[in-house]
Amino acid sequence: MTRLIIASKNAHKVNEMKAAFKEAAIALDLVSLADLPAVPDVLEDGQTFLENATKKAETIAKAYPDDLVLADDSGLTIPSLNGEPGVFSARYAGDHDDVANNRKVLAKLSGKQDIEREAFFTTVMVVVGPDRANLQVAGRVDGFITEDWDGQESFGYDPIFYYAPAEKTFAEMTTAEKNDVSHRGRALQELRLKLPAWLAE
Repeated sequence: MTRLIIASKNAHKVNEMKAAFKEAAIALDLVSLADLPAVPDVLEDGQTFLENATKKAETIAKAYPDDLVLADDSGLTIPSLNGEPGVFSARYAGDHDDVANNRKVLAKLSGKQDIEREAFFTTVMVVVGPDRANLQVAGRVDGFITEDWDGQESFGYDPIFYYAPAEKTFAEMTTAEKNDVSHRGRALQELRLKLPAWLAE
């Protein structure tokens, strides 16, 4: 069976992929970076989510040229802040400090109203394989940044990202609710649709 390396050590992300591929009847041997004997370091210094995801996938593919490699990059974009935090989402106020990141966003949006608080999450996924063009998919979900936050910790910017159709923040949703509408969920849905034809090339 063809092996697909998911460029992450996040067990939740790997399990999510396995469930999605199983549901779509895509037969691949999925492994994560945690399953590999050695993983090259990747400096994510791209200007876009696509650049970072591509660099990650292609770097790992050089170390494992016989395998397929899937990498993704995600982040929050706030147009009124000139697109911040964007590709710096995970380290906006320090290295992977979710609480500090949320506080920085709220501070920068202080006094801004309505349209100025519009924001969207983006996920870009890139699959690299031998002797074929890269497969690229993306997902996006639009929402608003709340004006306050109760300080409860959650994943990333979920506590301050309000999704109007559900009338709640991402942090208030169940995992299933969020996966149905999230940027990652939407990118994964597109991947499930496009991957079979790409694998058959």
